[in-house]
This record gives sequence, C-alpha cells and structure tokens, in this order.
Amino acid sequence: MKMKATVAVLFASVCCAVIPARATEALRLVGRTEMPGYVGDFDHFEYDLPSRRLWLAAEDHGTLDLFDLKTGALRKSFRDLVDTPHGIFYLPQKKRLIVTDSGGDAMATRIIEGSAKRTLRLAAPAADAMAYDSSGGRLYIVNGGRDAKMQRTYLSAVDPVTLKRLGDLGFDTDKVEAMAVEQKGNRLYVNVTGRNEMAVVDKRDLKVIATWPIKEAEQNAPLAFDEEHRRLFVITRKPGKLLVLDADSGTTVASFKAPERCDQVIWDAGNRRVYALGGEGYIGVFQQDDVDHYRELARVRTAPGAKTGILVPEMKRLFVAVSPGESRTGAAILRFDVAPAEQFYRLETAAVLKTHSPEWDYVTLDERHGYLFIGRRADGVTVYDV
Repeated sequence: MKMKATVAVLFASVCCAVIPARATEALRLVGRTEMPGYVGDFDHFEYDLPSRRLWLAAEDHGTLDLFDLKTGALRKSFRDLVDTPHGIFYLPQKKRLIVTDSGGDAMATRIIEGSAKRTLRLAAPAADAMAYDSSGGRLYIVNGGRDAKMQRTYLSAVDPVTLKRLGDLGFDTDKVEAMAVEQKGNRLYVNVTGRNEMAVVDKRDLKVIATWPIKEAEQNAPLAFDEEHRRLFVITRKPGKLLVLDADSGTTVASFKAPERCDQVIWDAGNRRVYALGGEGYIGVFQQDDVDHYRELARVRTAPGAKTGILVPEMKRLFVAVSPGESRTGAAILRFDVAPAEQFYRLETAAVLKTHSPEWDYVTLDERHGYLFIGRRADGVTVYDV
C-alpha cells in the first residue's frame, strides 16, 4: 500500500461530523407498524413507488394488506380477495396485481384489478413462488407440489399482460422454492428444494440445461442473484447457511452461517450487500468485498419470526415482516434505513493498518477511486493509494 498524499489539518468539529457508523448500523431501525389481531405467518411484499403503495401477503391471516410506502401506516386490509396468499407481482401499465394463492377451494392464482378479481389457470393448483423477467416480459410461477397434495411440482410461464400461459416445466419433487432470472441472458435458476438441487433452466424453452447439487447443507430455499458479478446467493434451512455460488459453474465460492428459518435473501446491488432475513430474530448482513470475497458485516436484531422483507432501493429502505406465529411481540412491519456502503470503518477492524500509529481513529475506503483515508479527530487525514 503506497502513501499518496497527506491532506491538510481538519478542524475537530468537521471530523466529528464524519464519525463512522459501526458495522451494526448497516441497517438502522426507523419505524415499526404494529398489527394487532394477526396470527400465523406473513409471506412476501411488493411495492409501487409512484403511488406510495406497499403490499404484504398475510398468508395465515388470509388477507392482502396495503401500507403507505413512506410512513408504513396500514391503509387497508383486503380479506375477500385472497385465501392463503404468498407472492405478489404488480404490473403498473395494467394497474394489476397477480397474487399466488394456495387456499380456498380453487387454490388459484388471483388477478386483482381494483376491487375485481379473477383466477389464472396454471398447470396445477396451489401456486407459490414467483419471479419476473422484465427483459422478456414473462412471469414464472411455481405451482402444484406439497400444498396441492401432489408429488410433482410445476413451473409455469405466463405473459402478465395477456395472461396467456406460455408453457410448463415439471419437477419430480413436491417442493420447489425461489427462483432468479437472468435479465441479460437466457437462464432461470430454480431452487429444487425437495431434491437439494438447483436447476438451470432455459427461460424461453423451459428446458433444464444443468442441475447442480447443493452439497453443503439441505433445503435450499431463498435465492438472490448478482447478475453483474455472476454470483447466486442461496439460503439453506438445514442448517441455516448462506452459500455463494458461481452462476456459470455452480461452484461454491463462499459459505457462512445464516439465521435459521430464513424465508428471504436480498441482494443490495447499490451497496454490494446480502441481507438474510431469519425467523431466529436477526438479519445477517454480508458484504461483498470483491466477486470471490465476502464477510459477515453485522447481525441486526429484529424479532423472532421476522423472516420476509423487501428492499426499496429508491428510498434506501428495507421493510421486514414480523410473523406473529413466532414472535412474542406480535405482528409488525419494521422499517430500516440502509446505510450507504461508503461508510467509515473503525481502524482496529482494518488489519492492514495496524502498523500505523494507534492514535489514528478512523478509516474509510473509496473503492471507486482506489483511495484509503485514515485520520485523527483533531489532526488530519492521510490518503493512501490502494
């Protein structure tokens, strides 16, 4: 590491204004919306930024709940539109909600436009996970399987505008979970949970082109994707682990303990972070230092049952649903502000700087320009070219 320059002395008041956030402040709790009277589990979120709407599937409570995206306040709870909702997709040009549902007599996917609803016929009843391919205009929906009391699970491709079903792919298992879609390629990654495998699917032809066994643990379920750096983030539940896979070969490049009973993993591209939301009562926050190197940045306390959420990058905010089935504190929606990646880190955590004076207080890394800044509150800042 080569010294680049020494910056002039800074006033103490200026330096105090840039005191670094601790790693545990990567997410800062800024609000909580209580939801008394709710029971069981929540499932997934969806949002629409222009209308400031945030939807939540209250799976076991049998409602579709609408919140104010800015304040977090509950606007309305819809009981007559759904039975056992899971995934939610909003199509703004049609002002249309598509909600997967495994309850009621039909166990059908719901199409909701205003107060009107209809059903979408898939290969089998009891739809659950969804993934949207914005580049191809296709919605991929998992249906059948365990909730339908079937030993076979299907993946159906649907045009969300015309509502035409474009094809189906069957899996010989009763459990298929989350998916990730390439937007600049032709691959669809599918967690085939019941077989401890990941299927790589041609998203146009709906044909399996590769199968990768998940060897490090069992019950691979939540999934997120860093398409730019070709990395998949897989959460297993037995035990709870975060696995980082090469999206081209399926090779595992990193592995960490993840919170137990995790239902959601989120890739924050702007900050190069992974958020693993677990029913164990915390969010595991992992930093991507480069494509092959990751570290656990923080364990942010939530509540038992806080295992699904959604990142709204435009607001730098993470919403988390606390399922009352596991939480003694009751049902709630937590709102976290996301601290930017260009945060300051304490000098003692940077081993590379231990040879320097222990009086240096803080360090920050400008990854874009390759500079490292260290300094004392009352003296100045030294800049290193890294």
